[in-house]
Amino acid sequence: MSDIYDITIIGGGPAGMFAGFYSGLRTAKVQIIESLSQLGGQVSALYPEKYIHDVAGFTGIKANELIEKLHKQLSQLPVDVRLKETVTDLIQQEDGYKVVTNRGTYESKAIIIATGVGAFSPRRLAVEGAQELEDQHIFYTISDPRRFQDKTVLIAGGGDSAIDTALMLQETAKHVYLMHRRNQFRGMEHSVELLEKSEVELLTPFLIKEIEQTNEHLLLTMKEVKGERLLQKEVDDVIVNYGFISNNKTIKQWQIQPEQHHRMFTVDRQMKTNLPLIYAIGDGVDYEGKLDLIATAFGEGPMAVSAIMKELYPDRRGPLHSTSMEL
Repeated sequence: MSDIYDITIIGGGPAGMFAGFYSGLRTAKVQIIESLSQLGGQVSALYPEKYIHDVAGFTGIKANELIEKLHKQLSQLPVDVRLKETVTDLIQQEDGYKVVTNRGTYESKAIIIATGVGAFSPRRLAVEGAQELEDQHIFYTISDPRRFQDKTVLIAGGGDSAIDTALMLQETAKHVYLMHRRNQFRGMEHSVELLEKSEVELLTPFLIKEIEQTNEHLLLTMKEVKGERLLQKEVDDVIVNYGFISNNKTIKQWQIQPEQHHRMFTVDRQMKTNLPLIYAIGDGVDYEGKLDLIATAFGEGPMAVSAIMKELYPDRRGPLHSTSMEL
């Protein structure tokens, strides 16, 4: 039995990392399996410099800093972390599940699915010639804001990521444009208020129609949405924040299939799916009142872990309050 995990967490984003930590607090034998080469999931891969405002105790924390703190927290406990492994199959057995990956096979009594919305890639700019300029003048993520020092930058997008990027870069860039296809932005109200008070120049409602490279600059031609106006701006770089495209095609190949609705796992109030000892948390979960916030996912993990431990070890008393936990 020592080779059998109590809990296998599939997905190493913020939700999976905190669920792993909490599993360790409950003395569960636990592993986290992550298909990427690092923990952090979408947050690390796509938005490392994005500020996150919905985590208790922080007025604003960069995504990469949050993941670093979660990693430090996780490393305090004996949690097995397996990177660059993809779960290719889940097979139900009498005493749990067989977890098959591209690197090996493991046995686990319970499963927590924390894959978010699945494999992801940024939505790319659908303009002729844009692909050839990627990582030179067109970017989808920011690994180092200093890359845009004293540059004229246009950010395309209207959500929180686009707004946060614009507010961040106005401190280092020469000039920042924020272009959105609507007149209203979709970010948090407080972020929109900061944007309106900032020096960021807003271009709405426009979409990029043409890109022409002139020496080391880009000449952008933008067309008004549902209008005829054309607007031209010369910039050094473009940062596209159109969100991401995701799929769960790997999960669809598993022998067992937890119930889904509109590609989201359906769970009860304890985060349990319709299958025994399979739970789901994070962005890939839907239920009445669900909010797609990291703060929400941080609460879902302990709920799932506690339900699992109660089912596996009904005679074991769990902590009544966080102050009763000792590391």
